[in-house]
Amino acid sequence: MPESNAQDKNLPASARKLEKAREEGQLARSRDFGHFAAMAAGSTLLAAMAPRAVAVLKDSLASSLRFDRAQALGDGAMADRLATWATNWAWIAVPFGLAMVGVAVVASLAIGGWTWTMKPLGPKFATLDPVAGIGRVFSKYQIIDALKASVLALVLGTIGAFWMSRHIGAFIGVLGLPLPAALPAAIAAMTGGVALLLIALAAFAAIDVPLQLRQHAERLKMSHQELKQENKELQGNAEIKVKVRARMREMTKRRMMAAVPNADLVVMNPTHYAVALKYDDKTMGAPRVVAKGADLLALRIRDVAEGSQVPVLEAPVLARALYAHAEIDREIPAALFAAVAQVLAYVYQLRAAMAGKVAMPGELPALEVPAELDPHFAAAAT
Repeated sequence: MPESNAQDKNLPASARKLEKAREEGQLARSRDFGHFAAMAAGSTLLAAMAPRAVAVLKDSLASSLRFDRAQALGDGAMADRLATWATNWAWIAVPFGLAMVGVAVVASLAIGGWTWTMKPLGPKFATLDPVAGIGRVFSKYQIIDALKASVLALVLGTIGAFWMSRHIGAFIGVLGLPLPAALPAAIAAMTGGVALLLIALAAFAAIDVPLQLRQHAERLKMSHQELKQENKELQGNAEIKVKVRARMREMTKRRMMAAVPNADLVVMNPTHYAVALKYDDKTMGAPRVVAKGADLLALRIRDVAEGSQVPVLEAPVLARALYAHAEIDREIPAALFAAVAQVLAYVYQLRAAMAGKVAMPGELPALEVPAELDPHFAAAAT
């Protein structure tokens, strides 16, 4: 980020920019924390594995210095012993390496979290600009990192030199010990120095972690113009979504109007609500709502039904209940089965009477509609 633009970016990053940065692989990372984790884990593993490593080394040296005449004259002794050495040390080196890889991964994820993206591996031609490259080299963050690395190297070097000057005699004494005793003595002599280095690394990690988090937040800060542009893009997306939803409603409305001529009847209230029902005992378990609407749409459903000679019945309570609780292309609620069955039976009798098969039925009987399913009843009760 150029310094000239950084002065204008004083707003915290939005959730959308943070997510976009994560997708691009821009996460907070602390090298000092990784160094401390690797050093601490490596020292602990070495201390735990030291007895086993010393035993393997002693056995390897002993077996290497012990041979008979057949082995001396044979041409495969060296290869066999090298294979044995490699196998013995592999049982120590491979678990140690895998453990260190796991520690490195965990230390990296502990600060910035996890993300999977290939974008950082892609070519970035903007980095080829020499002028911009000089600006990045002498940027504030690069200077801070360079100073921090220099101070860390100075502190670790000072600690190492001070400790070595105080324990040089112990290391000289190790040289005079036999090999079986020299290895444990050397490990014991180094323990104090490693502990001091770990304390120094832990202190630097405690400083570097919040520093990296703060720098990461500063890199992602936004200007007022960027925030306005982002809001504009989001609003544009919202407008597209509104248009898509409107288009879907229009398509649903057309599909409903196309299904009205095939309905068995339309129930109305008498002008505010209209619900078209269809029932086929061979393919349906219960009557289905093929169209429904309110106000002007209800009148259109009625007109299409009358033009297609679909019976239109005025049943205000049932129409309101169906409109409120039934979905298009879904079966009606079980609580309305009885009322809809009464209406369908009346329609079938009416059709049979018009065909001259039975006498003309009387008025539509009172429908069995539960009061709690009527929106007007529920509104009055509250």
